[in-house]
Amino acid sequence: QEDVHVPSRRVLITGATGLLGRAVFKEFNENNWNAVGCGYRRARPRFEQVNLLDSVAVHDVIHDFQPHVIVHCAAERRPDVVESQLDAASQLNVAASGNLAKEAAGVGAFLIYISTDYVFDGTSPPYKETDVPNPLNLYGKTKLEGEKAVLENNEGAAVLRIPVLYGEVERLEESAVTVMFDKVQFSNKSANMDHWQQRFPTNVKDVATVCRQLAEKRMLDPSVKGTFHWSGNEQMTKYEMACAIADAFNLPSSHLRPITDCPVVGALRPRNAQLDCSKLEMLGIGQRTPFRAGIKESLWPFLVDKRWRQTVFH
Repeated sequence: QEDVHVPSRRVLITGATGLLGRAVFKEFNENNWNAVGCGYRRARPRFEQVNLLDSVAVHDVIHDFQPHVIVHCAAERRPDVVESQLDAASQLNVAASGNLAKEAAGVGAFLIYISTDYVFDGTSPPYKETDVPNPLNLYGKTKLEGEKAVLENNEGAAVLRIPVLYGEVERLEESAVTVMFDKVQFSNKSANMDHWQQRFPTNVKDVATVCRQLAEKRMLDPSVKGTFHWSGNEQMTKYEMACAIADAFNLPSSHLRPITDCPVVGALRPRNAQLDCSKLEMLGIGQRTPFRAGIKESLWPFLVDKRWRQTVFH
């Protein structure tokens, strides 16, 4: 039998079972990288099961695989959960990230730490990488502390800040964008939608491409490190996203109600934490899927009225 070709470039992806991690794994895997994904609760059979809070397990998987690149997607990314479970969130977002950075440095691997636009307070967008962070909520604080822990333990690492994500979800609740689909589809009852916070919905496929391009650029140029921003460029409130979703599927949107007041429940959110992405763009890195095309691709499997599928796909 012929030898199976295994690419010589090795990448390890944490949080490979999550929305972003799955896209990152797929992107590297399909572009001639030997990709190993690790997860925890949902890992097996497809991915390695690694508890990132277990420093021995982390050390072992990195030393066994000897990756050239590590993309660290695993995090507690739900702001309201972080508020109620700060200790556990800090363990994952800060302590585990610092330890991963240290282990990456030990084998000479390039670490990309996924961070968030929520490190900014949203009062003076757009934000460059050099702007001073000022997180409004504990989620943003833990991710900012994670950034510092990573760069302190590994000066060659990269931090990639990104905004709200959507993409091919396993469940609608996996993304703050796709979770709105049921409210859009069930037009028999009116639905209040936030029309205050300005967001930049970003497709996980695009972020995955940026991670791969960044990794490949780094293999050629060791000066590629530090903090970077990537984001979609369509500014939308949740209300506007919901209307765009309705429009993409030819569904009514008159039952959607824009709420223009600042939300009073849950963790504080920045009004507009738009990221300036020119630093990556100048490196020739980036990809943007138009929101309507990306959201249609992500959501059509969850469409309740199947008649629509026939008209669009036949």
